[in-house]
Amino acid sequence: MCGIAGYWHSGMELNEQSLELMSESLRHRGPDYSGLFSEEKVGLVHERLSIIDLNARANQPIYSHDGRFVMVYNGEVYNYRELAAQFRIETRTTSDSEVVLELFAKKGVEFVNSLSGMFAIAIYDRQEQRLFLFRDRVGIKPLYYYEKPGTCVFASELKALQNCLPKNWLQINHRSVSNYLHLGFIPAPDSIYEDVHKLLPGELAIIDTNGIVKRKWWSIEQKIKKDHIKSEKEALIRLDKIVNSAVQSRLISDVPVGTFLSGGVDSSLVSALAARHFPGKIKTFTIGFEHARHNEADYAAKVAAHIGSEHRLLYATEKEAEELLPDIISHYDEPFADTSAIPTMLVSRLAKNEVSVTLSGDGGDELFMGYGSHVWAGRLANQQTRIMAPLYRTALKLGGSRYKRVARMFEKANAIEPHIFSQEQYFFSQRELTHLLKEPVAEFSPYYEQVKSQLTPEERQALFDFKYYLPDDLLTKVDRASMRYALETRVPLLDYRIVEMAFNLDPSLRLKGKTGKYLLKKLLYRYVPEEIFDRPKQGFSVPLEQWMKGPLADWFNTYLNRSMLVKHGVVEPDYVASLQKKFKSPKYAFLYNRLWAIAALHAWLDSRR
Repeated sequence: MCGIAGYWHSGMELNEQSLELMSESLRHRGPDYSGLFSEEKVGLVHERLSIIDLNARANQPIYSHDGRFVMVYNGEVYNYRELAAQFRIETRTTSDSEVVLELFAKKGVEFVNSLSGMFAIAIYDRQEQRLFLFRDRVGIKPLYYYEKPGTCVFASELKALQNCLPKNWLQINHRSVSNYLHLGFIPAPDSIYEDVHKLLPGELAIIDTNGIVKRKWWSIEQKIKKDHIKSEKEALIRLDKIVNSAVQSRLISDVPVGTFLSGGVDSSLVSALAARHFPGKIKTFTIGFEHARHNEADYAAKVAAHIGSEHRLLYATEKEAEELLPDIISHYDEPFADTSAIPTMLVSRLAKNEVSVTLSGDGGDELFMGYGSHVWAGRLANQQTRIMAPLYRTALKLGGSRYKRVARMFEKANAIEPHIFSQEQYFFSQRELTHLLKEPVAEFSPYYEQVKSQLTPEERQALFDFKYYLPDDLLTKVDRASMRYALETRVPLLDYRIVEMAFNLDPSLRLKGKTGKYLLKKLLYRYVPEEIFDRPKQGFSVPLEQWMKGPLADWFNTYLNRSMLVKHGVVEPDYVASLQKKFKSPKYAFLYNRLWAIAALHAWLDSRR
């Protein structure tokens, strides 16, 4: 795991000093070695976190054996040994980087289809003076790029571009602000800046004198078949084999390895299988909270005891959360409203004291329909529900906080999947945004490629989560939080074989009635006793409402006061004041995430000034 950056230009003043600025911005990602390549139009930077082949011979930038190609690469390719044998690649190191570059030299851009792993790759063809960028199928590893005629500047994190480019080139994208307030994150390909974009998951870009050409080399829609896997027995056998293989391959490392263990289904499955395949006692790491509703530490301890792991637990306090807030606002580089970034940073810091690689359970909910939003998608698609929606909404608005929140689920929406997601996550609906924003913009509309089968509403909701929520929120959160402490985090459940299988399961094997992750739970119970999980789903969240009304109230109010809102001119101060007044009543407790999103936005805007 590393940080990469670079540029291609045909006239703009970019040089080694530009590379040094980007390098310094990314050093937290890779403190073990800094490498630089500069030649005419192109510059490349690599900040190395040594994981496989700790020898200096594996440092980057790395050159192909024939000297034609040079590469910087962030991530891990887990099948590199098999690829070296299959394509008869003679190696001088034991690193995956060398195999990746030599495979490109042999096969060209199609090499990427052979890779199993997480990666953002930049390869420069010195002969043709052409730069290639690649991002992994799911978007586990980030890649941002600034584009204008004759110039492309790219980096693992936005901060490298912020520190390298002239400030007047980075203009706020108001569509991104609206999407952020609606979803809690900024969906790709947009970033918070007008001319800075995210390379999409499963996308490649080719940059030369003709400009930049992008195309998808993989998409989940292309992998959805007409006929589903219907046999539960067959599906469970197949899933068991693939998940075991995925976990085992992600234990390959020349440095210590552990797992994040929240006590939920996904992390418990990954930890149980890691303990099964790890040569020795696996270390597990958990964050707990004093508020019982948000604390799964006791369940994590039970799982750890069952699998025989060496368990570490840290209880997160309000003081630690308050101390981390400025770091989170600045470190995520653009507005980001997912407060589970706080415990993710804390557990990453805890783990880094003992290991340099962790495995996490991310992806299970998106692949196997583990969210309430998937149930809501089916409800709202029901014809009788649609007819009765105005009546339901009117009646529910008369109730307490929970009912008022549900009432908003029945609002009319042009794009149903983001609406359901937004209301399930307690963010602003599109209707609310017309009152909140000083300059409302066009509604967010997700893009889906054509698929061979007719998707159910539940499947479409899961597809939305996979394409947007997973890469632009959850994986972004984990990447920034873990790499803040130079900790590599791997996600076995997002092995492309599991992803493609999940989206080809019969919907009833993913969501059975109101039971989400049905097949994944069946697999888990083969390895961990079912009774440990006989409880409502909690999720990896923080007691935000209590913190906002208590120890974090001063911070919160600083970024919601009228003078702050007027200074930045993005939202209507009177509307925000009305939300704050309502929030004081228990009947409007559900407004906490909306107000948090506004506060986090203005904290980011203020830090930018």
